[in-house]
Amino acid sequence: MRQISVITEGVRSVDAAVADGRVLIDADQLVEVLGWALKPEGLCRGDVCVPVADPGSLVVGAGVDLAAAAAALGLLVVVDTGAGIAAVAVGAEQRHRALDSLEAPAFSLPDLDGEDHHFDEWHGRKKLLVTFSSWCGCRYDLPGWQALHEELADDGFTAVAVAIDNDPADVRPWVDGITFPVLIDSQHLLTELFAISNVPTVVWIDEDDHIVRPNGVAFGTDTFSDFTGVEAEPHLRAVRRWVRDGEVPMAPEEARRAVADLSDDEVLARLHFRVGAEAQRQRDDAAGRRHFEQAAQLAPHDWTVRRAAMPLIGKDPFGQEFFELYEEWQEAGSPYHGLAATRADH
Repeated sequence: MRQISVITEGVRSVDAAVADGRVLIDADQLVEVLGWALKPEGLCRGDVCVPVADPGSLVVGAGVDLAAAAAALGLLVVVDTGAGIAAVAVGAEQRHRALDSLEAPAFSLPDLDGEDHHFDEWHGRKKLLVTFSSWCGCRYDLPGWQALHEELADDGFTAVAVAIDNDPADVRPWVDGITFPVLIDSQHLLTELFAISNVPTVVWIDEDDHIVRPNGVAFGTDTFSDFTGVEAEPHLRAVRRWVRDGEVPMAPEEARRAVADLSDDEVLARLHFRVGAEAQRQRDDAAGRRHFEQAAQLAPHDWTVRRAAMPLIGKDPFGQEFFELYEEWQEAGSPYHGLAATRADH
């Protein structure tokens, strides 16, 4: 038996046996890791069971094959037995609800001090979910979002920022004077739940936690408007009209499926990124680089994979490597999971 780090919404260390490239865990730990129990009728959670033609096929010796159990649940998984790390995707149905039914996925993330926050803490308020990162120039937009937050707070509005970053220390220098919630997503959970491929991305979510405007690029300031060609004010004015007057920028039938779903390769890229980042935390730089490279091959134009990995492998996310990535991205047609920037009032 050895310790294996299993990444789902967080990281758990479990006792496991490794045989023929498979991670075999105790049935009780399967419940802890995946939330599903192996029973004669299949994999069950409460009264819900996913049938498995031969539940015994998931059992090897005294252990349950983690990857086989995940696959039976329709979950993608990446296993590196050498590094002792496995990453399991979140259920795609959560993302599908966001894209199809416009139901904001429930999530829990820590703030920079490690205190966990659940998104329903802000139920009853209109919310602007803002993803940013220390490896992105959008870190300079936080004062702009702070000004909007202060302006509209008495109208039942809050900004909620989520840093797609590995370490709170990387984020802390940029949040001085910020009073709205700032959470950190070290596992890039939101990029999978909401189908996010770049930052800054914003999502408008109403008082009942329904998505009003899906993922879209937006900026809190004009710091980089000369570079991006996008000014902040048209989007900020649209947010004000939504909060104060209830004016929505698009009908629900237009908002549904306005954002393309992630492909399996893009989900696998996120899993490889998580394994790579965890390997680095465990000081296995070789495994980290290997998985970052695999992630980049699977999702070459996803900045939450490619650019996010740059500082982790000693590259400058604001230097020549970034400009080369930017040119590749433009030549590929600037692929992006999200709505185009708001450029004028409607």
